[in-house]
Amino acid sequence: MGEMEDFTMLDVCLLGTSGMMPLPRRALTALMTRFNGSSLLIDCGEGTQVSIREKGFSMHAIDTICLTHVHGDHVSGLPGLLLSMGNAERTERLTIIGPKGMKKVVESLLVVAPGLPFEIEYIELTESFHRFEICGYILEAFRVKHTVPCYGYSQIIQRAGRFDSEKAKANDVPMKVWSSLQKGKTVDWEGKTYTPDMVMGSPRKGIKVTYCTDTRPTRSIEENAAHADLFICEGMYGEPDKQQKAREHKHMTFYEAANLAKAAEVSQMWLTHYSPSLPWPDQYLPQVTKIFPNAITAKDGQTIELDFEEENQTAFQIREQSGKDDKDEKTK
Repeated sequence: MGEMEDFTMLDVCLLGTSGMMPLPRRALTALMTRFNGSSLLIDCGEGTQVSIREKGFSMHAIDTICLTHVHGDHVSGLPGLLLSMGNAERTERLTIIGPKGMKKVVESLLVVAPGLPFEIEYIELTESFHRFEICGYILEAFRVKHTVPCYGYSQIIQRAGRFDSEKAKANDVPMKVWSSLQKGKTVDWEGKTYTPDMVMGSPRKGIKVTYCTDTRPTRSIEENAAHADLFICEGMYGEPDKQQKAREHKHMTFYEAANLAKAAEVSQMWLTHYSPSLPWPDQYLPQVTKIFPNAITAKDGQTIELDFEEENQTAFQIREQSGKDDKDEKTK
């Protein structure tokens, strides 16, 4: 008997890598993931819809937008994006998730985007941890430490166990209901109720991506990023002499992010959210990889496909990197 079908492949794209302001060849930090026909967007600064178009992604498929916090470089692109979604004749409800007070900020921004043809559901985060089930995946939000209320997010694709015929027989489950149970359905048959756990083995390792930006290192990040397949973390400063500035402005250095990745035992880390004063993040990567070897200084458009693991290894497939070269940037 065949296994229950897995929806594999989580497509992850870091649309931009800049912090504070967009630069000529570095867009503001934002993340888009695609899974099972659903798209999730985390943050939407000025020009984010341009980055989405450059990748050839559909804005119509975005059903959830998560906001880490409500500073302008993370929300100011919402009016344009939502207008474009409306112009594309979207009518399905859109969910926006973010810290308490987010709704007031977003509604103020949308004064310039009246008459949207779809409903917006606002979910404001008030606790240190929230968990949602959305479109076949788990979304977790956890509080981090910035100058305003701020959250990190984990997207988790769960994976069912394998069908266990011996377990099914031991539980006296009729073969006629095996297929339905394998698909996750509960079945009533001849006066008895049969549940999937009566025929399925233990859940297998799924896929986990954790994203956080605009924060100091916190225990909540280490705990929530634990064993992530991909950890996308802010690295505002690469210069060793910017440690005090990172503390003052509630940001992180490359090296603090690397220590978090090491402590959380993640598989891979992408640094992002670079200061405009940091034109060439790559020059500091050797020091980062001394702390956590499997780290990169991500570039705009950095894309990866994550599949369920085979033989105890997650299949990382770096499908494409942007042609935007940091060396072409002119920053102050």
